[in-house]
Amino acid sequence: MIKYLVRRTLGWLLMIVVATNVTYFLAWSFLDPHSNYVGRKPPMSPEQIENLLRPRNLDASVPLMDRWWTWFSGIITRWDWGMSPTGGSVNEQVAFRMWISAELVLGATIIATLLGIWIGVYTASRQYRLGDRIWQGVSIVTMNVNIIVAGLAVVILAINFNNWVGTRVFYVTGSSTEGVTGFFPVIIDALQHLILPTIALVIIGYAQYHFLQRTLLLDNISADYVRTARAKGLTKQQAVRRHALRTSLIPVATQVAFSIPGIFTGAILTETIFAWQGMGRYFLTTINGNDVHGVVAVAAFGAVLTAVGALLADIAVVVLDPRVRVS
Repeated sequence: MIKYLVRRTLGWLLMIVVATNVTYFLAWSFLDPHSNYVGRKPPMSPEQIENLLRPRNLDASVPLMDRWWTWFSGIITRWDWGMSPTGGSVNEQVAFRMWISAELVLGATIIATLLGIWIGVYTASRQYRLGDRIWQGVSIVTMNVNIIVAGLAVVILAINFNNWVGTRVFYVTGSSTEGVTGFFPVIIDALQHLILPTIALVIIGYAQYHFLQRTLLLDNISADYVRTARAKGLTKQQAVRRHALRTSLIPVATQVAFSIPGIFTGAILTETIFAWQGMGRYFLTTINGNDVHGVVAVAAFGAVLTAVGALLADIAVVVLDPRVRVS
């Protein structure tokens, strides 16, 4: 198992290097840092723009291969991902924003996954009964709710709740409050900011796992090995818990693992609604600002998360399927 994971890790590292370098050349094909300075008053001469961008390795008059080697060697020797057209450090932005995104999406992903699996098991065990139909109706509605609608709804409810109790229990914007110190005050302040976006993400996210888990579990409940287990004396709940559930969890775990990169970099609307400065908003900022180095750093971050998701999926399959461990 360890040798297998090492081989997979080396393969993914090679993929990350290739994907990152390809993204660098693609980014230079459609982004132009010079355009950030066009139309300024007073206008800047081409020489002034070049003098600003050349120290940041963003001057298009320098041959592309020379720019690439300066950027790539900086990563290898100093772990320096370059500078934005305005002179900001890409390393500092990614190091700051990745933890904000992690705080925002990891908890919501875990809750949505566990809730979706629980509802999927509950409804599959009661197919076509009242509980199954109610949860299917609720999940169909929530699955079609846009994150903007869900976000604004929880914000309005939170504001009304704050007004009703006469104090600020929930914060509707930002990830933290400046000036808060101490271990427990910081924890409480973080939770006050985190609850609303987590609720919004769970509302729109759990239904996919509900329907996937329900479908897979229903297929396995009618499989021969489950019927055999019941013929040996197990109740339906025991057969589901001991045999069908474990098998049906494998595709769900794989889907969750591979959705991690999309969750991190795709939470643009959620971060915008709740004013969180995460990776999703950074990706949008780098595109709008012709920030080649920032765009490549976000792409590399997504590639790393894809690799992490693939390795987690492999581990989940090994844990859930004893046939893989034996082979």
